[in-house]
Amino acid sequence: MSDAPTATAPMTGRPVLVVDFGAQYAQLIARRVREANVFSEVVPHTMPAAEMLAKEPAAIVLSGGPSSVYADQAPDLDPALLEAGVPMFGLCYGFQAMAKALGGRVERTGLSEYGATRVRILDDTSTLFNGQPREQSVWMSHGDAVVEAPAGMQVTAASAAAPVAAFEDDERRLYGVQWHPEVVHSTFGQRVLENFLLRGAGLAGDWTPSNVVDELVEEVRSQVGQARAICALSGGVDSSVAAALVHKAVGDQLTCVFVDHGLLRSGEAEQVERDFVAATGVDLVVVDARERFLTALAGVSEPETKRKIIGREFIRVFEQAARDIVGAHLGEDDHPVEFLVQGTLYPDVVESGGGAGTANIKSHHNVGGLPEDLQFELVEPLRLLFKDEVRAVGRELGVPDAIVKRQPFPGPGLGIRIVGEVTEERLEILRAADRIVRHELTDAGLDDEIWQCPVVLLGDVRSVGVQGDGRTYGHPIVLRPVSSEDAMTADWTRVPYEVLAKISTRITNEVPDVNRVVLDVTSKPPGTIEWE
Repeated sequence: MSDAPTATAPMTGRPVLVVDFGAQYAQLIARRVREANVFSEVVPHTMPAAEMLAKEPAAIVLSGGPSSVYADQAPDLDPALLEAGVPMFGLCYGFQAMAKALGGRVERTGLSEYGATRVRILDDTSTLFNGQPREQSVWMSHGDAVVEAPAGMQVTAASAAAPVAAFEDDERRLYGVQWHPEVVHSTFGQRVLENFLLRGAGLAGDWTPSNVVDELVEEVRSQVGQARAICALSGGVDSSVAAALVHKAVGDQLTCVFVDHGLLRSGEAEQVERDFVAATGVDLVVVDARERFLTALAGVSEPETKRKIIGREFIRVFEQAARDIVGAHLGEDDHPVEFLVQGTLYPDVVESGGGAGTANIKSHHNVGGLPEDLQFELVEPLRLLFKDEVRAVGRELGVPDAIVKRQPFPGPGLGIRIVGEVTEERLEILRAADRIVRHELTDAGLDDEIWQCPVVLLGDVRSVGVQGDGRTYGHPIVLRPVSSEDAMTADWTRVPYEVLAKISTRITNEVPDVNRVVLDVTSKPPGTIEWE
């Protein structure tokens, strides 16, 4: 993906490739394909057709994109893909690129359609629209339109501004729609996509994250061999499931390393030992690196620099832990520690610039924050999975619910929830506020409704307040409750006012140097879930 190293799809057979033409919805398309129980992988449109076909795709989906097919330097569809006999489905720009490549006509008609649009289904017995209403609401976003379908294509839908809004060719297994079926605003969108996958492409729809566990285990066993591995265990969902998977594969060749970097929330270390180690029996080494991390972060306020420092120090701590493991536990005939296990997920890869056509939004400590002179080979069995898929794998492996259901917590910890320099004083303020928020949300029964609730300290901001009849000049605390499926998109959670009021009162009464609590009501996009 992009110029970043790619991972092989985890024993999924032949994947459905989502070719990203720069769409904001490319990863969402991949998710929708997986919801049809078919494995998918996003690839950039710049990948040569030969490389795409070398993956032996079961089908190809062409995403939307911001360009006009006739614009200078607009991405083209390689005819080799159309001639390969692979079932293909074009969406929006991908639909127009397919029409143009097959000899149809795409023009700027002066009529645009954006947002909810009514379309007329011209054949409700067709592959894509079988059994659906003759009129339906879809989500459009186009200025150009296909005005003449390619030879051999049956036109199956039309709208006011798009005389050819969908076409099909069952013989060549080529299909397309002008709209975005992947978004919920297209009322029959998922059915249209599933009709392509199951009826048009003839796929079985039998892939689930849990049914590839044995194959993932075999992949890890093959990669690690007889060598030893260490795992960066944080106690969160991602690293815990990765550790459980690798432990199932190589047993006592794995040692988990829990780094207390001083950026943890209250009770983090205790949870790891109580819940995860008790359930799996893994060998756990706890490293106290609090002073090391705080020293390295001293005076640093820029968020990307903080992430890279934390990533670098993580690796250095693991390198020392590997040497210590060798010295303390291994004899002369034992294999060295060659592998580092990480709970890297697909959103981590995408946001760190490893997705197709994706900007580097922020370096995750386990992707963009790794040092160039890394001494280990990485084992990342979850690299192509979304969070909810990882939870399914965890349940299959018997990881305790207390961990599988845990809200996400970033590897860099509270270091990226303090806006400004990270100091011990600021960490203690944030820990106290975070502890109150978690307690009150749990007490209100909201844990299952909230995907994640980062609590942020604006360390470089102070505001005037009144406490105890006197003037104060304290820090604000930001609450960031969000709802999401996979962290690729998110909306702020509507927490009841009475719960917010109780949280605010407790924080301003109980946490020193805080005199204001504010609520972040921004969706993602435009904002990310974490502030830094």
